[in-house]
Amino acid sequence: MFIDLLRSRRSIRKYQEKPIEEEKIQLLIETALRAFSSRNTQPWEFVVVTDPETLRKLAKARPAGSAFLENAKLAFVVCADPSKTDVWIEDASIASALLHLAATDIGLGSCWSQIRTREHDSQKSAGAYVAELLGLREGLEVESMIAMGYPAEDKPPRPAEELDYEKISREQYGRK
Repeated sequence: MFIDLLRSRRSIRKYQEKPIEEEKIQLLIETALRAFSSRNTQPWEFVVVTDPETLRKLAKARPAGSAFLENAKLAFVVCADPSKTDVWIEDASIASALLHLAATDIGLGSCWSQIRTREHDSQKSAGAYVAELLGLREGLEVESMIAMGYPAEDKPPRPAEELDYEKISREQYGRK
């Protein structure tokens, strides 16, 4: 069931040395391309990275928050073209969420690294660093990077009683 998938998905930052099979990479690509978007504009584009040297360089995109990519076996760099829609951030985020769930469904761990609005260093944004590294075309913005691999850590699901039900209102805000 879908709820079981949601319950089991956790951010995984440690990965086994085991490579990811091409069939699984193809399933993830299909997932990305099936992501829904506002008015079906599909403003997203993806760069699929498996090269260990490129993954090491992507791990340096931010001073903190992307180091785990160094040991990943796969990364999806989620980009979008802002000229196609004013909700490109939302559309790219939907695609990212679907990639996380698909990764969990096929036995992989994953973790998100936010790139948009983050800095690489005092001279360059993380997005500019990634764009330069990957040779992105002009006008394409990097939303995030998703590291993937076979998990080398086990994180149990969060218990339902730890969910913050105070954030839920019924019919009107504040009505429980």
